[in-house]
Amino acid sequence: MKTIIITPPVVQFNSPYPSGAYLKAFFSHPEGGAQSSGDVVWHDLNIRLFYEVFSHTGLTRLFELSEARALHLADEAERKGDDNTAFNLRRYISQKQNWIIWIDFITAVLSGKGAREKEPQFLYSPFAPRGSRMENYLSEVSESGREPTVDDVKFLCSFALADLSDYITVAFDPQFSLVRYAESLAVDTRSFSDFEKQIDSPVMEHFYKPVLEKCFIDFSAELICISIPFAGTFLPALYTARWFKQKFGEKVFICIGGGFVNTELREARDPALAKYIDAISYDRGYGSYRALLNTSHAELDSAPQLYKLRLFTKQSDGTVKINEPLWQDPASEKYENQITAKIIPDYSDIDFSIYPRMCDDTNAMHRIWTDGTWIKAYLAHGCYWHRCAFCDTSLDYVCGYKPTDIEPLFNGLLKTAREKGVYGIHFVDEALPPVALKKFALLNARAGNPLYFWGNVRFEKTFTKDLAAFLSYCGLGGVSAGIESATGTGLEAINKGTDIASITHACCAFKEAGILVHSYMIYGFWNDTPQSIIDSMETLRQFFAAGLLDSAFWHKFVLTRNSTVYNQWQKDGTLDLVSSEESSSAFARNNLHFKGEEKFNKFGTPLELALNSWMHGERLDQHVQKWFNFQVPKPLVSRDFINNLIEEYEQKNNARASKLNETTVKNLWWLGGRPVLCGNEYRWLYLLEEQSCSVDIINKINLNLLLALRPEVSEFERTAALEQISKNPASISKLKKILGRGLVLLDF
Repeated sequence: MKTIIITPPVVQFNSPYPSGAYLKAFFSHPEGGAQSSGDVVWHDLNIRLFYEVFSHTGLTRLFELSEARALHLADEAERKGDDNTAFNLRRYISQKQNWIIWIDFITAVLSGKGAREKEPQFLYSPFAPRGSRMENYLSEVSESGREPTVDDVKFLCSFALADLSDYITVAFDPQFSLVRYAESLAVDTRSFSDFEKQIDSPVMEHFYKPVLEKCFIDFSAELICISIPFAGTFLPALYTARWFKQKFGEKVFICIGGGFVNTELREARDPALAKYIDAISYDRGYGSYRALLNTSHAELDSAPQLYKLRLFTKQSDGTVKINEPLWQDPASEKYENQITAKIIPDYSDIDFSIYPRMCDDTNAMHRIWTDGTWIKAYLAHGCYWHRCAFCDTSLDYVCGYKPTDIEPLFNGLLKTAREKGVYGIHFVDEALPPVALKKFALLNARAGNPLYFWGNVRFEKTFTKDLAAFLSYCGLGGVSAGIESATGTGLEAINKGTDIASITHACCAFKEAGILVHSYMIYGFWNDTPQSIIDSMETLRQFFAAGLLDSAFWHKFVLTRNSTVYNQWQKDGTLDLVSSEESSSAFARNNLHFKGEEKFNKFGTPLELALNSWMHGERLDQHVQKWFNFQVPKPLVSRDFINNLIEEYEQKNNARASKLNETTVKNLWWLGGRPVLCGNEYRWLYLLEEQSCSVDIINKINLNLLLALRPEVSEFERTAALEQISKNPASISKLKKILGRGLVLLDF
């Protein structure tokens, strides 16, 4: 069965979304679909739509289609006294030829292929296009006391795309977004019939349809798998499915899956879906596609129950028969776990050089998301903790924890990196398992440290100063993690499985090791109060003031049907806390409402304003209650709360030498520079600070044995060195002298 895998628009443009890479690998795997690589093709239509719009021919077409409406809207705005909107709309039309001329330069700069010699012209020429976001950026540069330089061009090009996106949204297609298309429709539309009316939107008809026609002019496939990771990809996904059905009819079998499907469409049974798709695959998909591939067309007509696959079968009388998935099957579950460990994402169909790297913020951690093209993968499916009360803990993407085979994964990702010229890995794990992360890092060091990688972790005591330094030495550059509620009682209530002290110590360790740190915060929990929100906010302020965080983001809590807390409420019979089991959308069935949630809405803007300032090093000493234009309590958190925990962290590290003994010596690693003899002492650098010790200490340890403890040294050489060290118990006391000064001791 020939297979086409499709990533529909619109997700972030800087990197391909990884689901296509995993499905491509599965269908080509000997234990998966067992198809030749030529019979499995992955199309990232997300990036193809980008260039269909943001190109010389694309903008020419856009302005032809939108000019009259833009000028009409400008006239209306002027009549209403909105001179700013009127000016901006007319400016786009007046400058349309400039935009058309410069757009290919703009996208070339962002994809790393720009003409450096033209950058001064784009920056300084009064004939280069300008939008309000570009002008705001240049004004901020001027207000900072410096003149713009060509180093600002990448930012300017990023804001140019954002300005064009604003124009498209206002004058051509109100559902358009650079990140997620028509997301509000999928979240808010009440019925499927209402949603269907929006599918033939302007961008879909005039720009996305030509993409489909170009990509599938020579079409040959039987199975089409469309991934829907977010709500904002649902409308383009259905448009894609309908196009295939209209073009090829019963010759194709269309199946949808992905993150949005797994969380929001678990109960999707509307017969109207049969106009677009034949099946919905849930969770990992490996088991359901295996069941599908092992079922003949004749058997499908009899509509059997297939593992985690909901079938929509058209009957001769025009009705639709819907067969429910087989949700549990021990053999399929065993198979999925086995194949999950073996799958290495396959990016062979992807040209990474065409993906734009956007710069929309000077914050270093924020830039890591978009200013780089990443090979995306995971070390483990699911979350090794999977107990947070607010999380979808009953769904496979959280509770179905299964580590991958790390060495084959590393070798596969390194091979992809060398073939594609992309050496950044973004791990998309729910939470990177520390043991697997250490193993991957060590493999990277022993391969010559070619890969730079980052991903989501849990801020917990496992991440000591020594482990963070080891991971940084071996290529880890950034981490993100959920703090969610930065109070002791708050963390207990959400069953976070860690505490503020452990979170603080982990952040200290990462920052000392030069690793960028981002945190996710949540406000408006079911048990939140103004006091708990203010206390959490004050603790977050102290994190930034102490330099422990580079960036963060506040989310408003959303109660989900598959969360632990909701399931607990059902068991306890306290459903009065839930104001309605009905969601507001025909699709977002996972999201629920609870009594009193609306009272927290007013906290959103002040929290975001304060956070934006802190991320840029501003107003860090201001009392948090001053950010609000309504009455809030003073924080109960002392102003030195985090500083006290930092002191505790330092004391803990100072006492770490006591843990070194004949047993733990096997976990020693040397991360310092090569000690250089300077008179009667050796000197070296560690974490950018000069360290020293007497010649006697190094001689007693043996310099060559010490250097054999570097991560990049082979396991054979390292083991031999440790055996030599173990034969001389007296050397352990000497090793303690340099512990924490280049020599680190890991707990595993």
